[in-house]
Amino acid sequence: MKKQWKNREGVVYSTNQDYDYDTNEIEETETLMPSEQKLSVFIDRKQRKGKTVTIIAGFVGKTDDLEALSKKIKTKCGTGGSVKNGEVIIQGEMLDKIIDFLLKEGYNVKKKNK
Repeated sequence: MKKQWKNREGVVYSTNQDYDYDTNEIEETETLMPSEQKLSVFIDRKQRKGKTVTIIAGFVGKTDDLEALSKKIKTKCGTGGSVKNGEVIIQGEMLDKIIDFLLKEGYNVKKKNK
């Protein structure tokens, strides 16, 4: 593992050559196969100034893989979105289009009423 000296917290200098800096990095879990994922898709309008968004939750895996899935969904729907707190947020009411896409990709998808 490459040591990232910028992430050292509280340590300025150590004379101990065997000292390993604590970087407080969170280890990400391995990404599950699409057939093992249990995603839920729902519409949300709360705290969004009246705008409707479609949220995909329940993804288990690395952030990079979630970002890649988000990009595919945004391209398929022709709309914008983002990834926050382990959820993919897609602008607009795209529930059926997203569910169809995820099923074709091999994901287990459940429509959730929130």
